[in-house]
Amino acid sequence: MPSPGTAVQTDALRLSRVTKVYAGGVTALDDVSLSVAPGTFLAVMGPSGSGKSTLMHCAAGLDVPSRGSVKVGDVELAGLSETRRTELRHERIGFVFQAYNLVPSLSIADNITLPLRLAGRRPDRAWLETLVARVGLSGHLDRRPGELSGGQQQRAAIARALVTRPAVVFADEPTGALDLRTAHAVLDLLRDLVDGLGQTVVMVTHDPAVAARAHLALVMADGRIVDTLASPTAARLAQRITTLGAE
Repeated sequence: MPSPGTAVQTDALRLSRVTKVYAGGVTALDDVSLSVAPGTFLAVMGPSGSGKSTLMHCAAGLDVPSRGSVKVGDVELAGLSETRRTELRHERIGFVFQAYNLVPSLSIADNITLPLRLAGRRPDRAWLETLVARVGLSGHLDRRPGELSGGQQQRAAIARALVTRPAVVFADEPTGALDLRTAHAVLDLLRDLVDGLGQTVVMVTHDPAVAARAHLALVMADGRIVDTLASPTAARLAQRITTLGAE
């Protein structure tokens, strides 16, 4: 028990006994519990059909578990209306997708600040300038997405995910559309944002080399977490994935 006057740290993300059963009786998540401390870079790995994408969707409020509890910070998602879950995603959750999902007709500046406008908030100019400099896009804010390279577009998507100062950023195969050199640069950026700014990142990937950039890696199979590896290496992760079928 904490001593009097000691602040109790709230997990950035906590799942408690989460189960997701789809129509037809397919169980995508089976009694999954997970807690993620603030400032953690967590990778979630597993073969196709392991439940890793469903875990991300339930954790991010994009889908609703059949049973169990999901908390982002101190907010419980269970029981929230679709409208309130949408508001929560705008306020407390950031997303980075493989396909960037930038709006082609908007400038990079407007793409980055879009979540704030959707939430009815004004940009914090000092934070925006810090963020743009951190992701290496100073001087590119007036351009459209089609005028930037894939790596620059992904950097813009990362800045957009961070602009609301979310409790958690979810990254879904964030390097899948990038060449190897650009992918390394984007992973360096994500790790720097975690280590330098204390941002919490949960990344879903099928690539052991990508997952090895995280502090912690979860391995999933058949809707369950079957292993947790601290300071993972690509070799350890690849070996662990290959042994799943033998269990």
